[in-house]
Amino acid sequence: MISLRYHLVSVAAVFLALAAGVVLGSTAISGRLLSGLSEDNTSLGEEISGLQAERDALGAKLAEADLFATSVGPLAVRGQLTDRTVVVVTTSDARPGDRDALAELLESAGATVTGELQLTESFTDPDEADQLLDLVARLQPAGTRLPTAADPGTRAGGLLGSLLLLNEKSEPQASADETAAALSGLSSAGFVKQGPGLRPAHLAVVLTGGAVAADSAADRAATIARFATQLDRSGAGAVLAGGGGCADGTGAVGAVRADTSATSVLSTVDSLDTPAGRIVVVLALREQLDGGAGRYGVAGNAEAASPGVAS
Repeated sequence: MISLRYHLVSVAAVFLALAAGVVLGSTAISGRLLSGLSEDNTSLGEEISGLQAERDALGAKLAEADLFATSVGPLAVRGQLTDRTVVVVTTSDARPGDRDALAELLESAGATVTGELQLTESFTDPDEADQLLDLVARLQPAGTRLPTAADPGTRAGGLLGSLLLLNEKSEPQASADETAAALSGLSSAGFVKQGPGLRPAHLAVVLTGGAVAADSAADRAATIARFATQLDRSGAGAVLAGGGGCADGTGAVGAVRADTSATSVLSTVDSLDTPAGRIVVVLALREQLDGGAGRYGVAGNAEAASPGVAS
């Protein structure tokens, strides 16, 4: 007769066998799983190493290209702006290194840089727009006309265009006293910072750092875009150039390129932060003198790498 104890022992033996089977099975599965993960990890490591090597190779090529552009830049622009003057306007986020390198290249092209005017953050601040508009109207030199547009970028571009650019006869559009008073008024209100020895020029180049990371980024970019466009209309020509964030075609450069009426007169360059891009800025200024305009650089909304180069 089979006792209760026998049944209990049998049931315990069955569960013990199941437990042993689970342990042995999981051990085998874990071994295969770990082996597969190890192989995947090795493959990913090799892929990462390959991408890093490719990145390093591209970086070396870019460095070599920048070095080449830096060395041939003065030769590429020689004589392009002989006997011409250029005033530099910078935004608060423009990089001093880009400005200085461009100034040297302009001198190599035969141009004379007549000074720098920096637009402060207040200049593009939407909350300061009414104050800027009021100040522009009060500082307008006698005998000059401001554009009819109501936005601060265009109105300020009209005022500063009459102060910073020469007319068709290569003469100042405002008297020295009027220019000094207007620039002093804008400086005192915190809208601009005037560099030493600033005087009017034939051409203007507006330098910006690129896209602005702020809630009012679009409004600020539009203000600079409209300012640069009106500045162009005030003299022999202007170029708006940006680096950094401009490579994706946004910021003030992108705002100009989205406006066909602006692109018909104002040239834009989105690669100011490269030696080749600065060469393009000089060539674009030359094109402005000849009555042309274009969108140059590496962004998707550029029409060509430089003037005279098919896209």
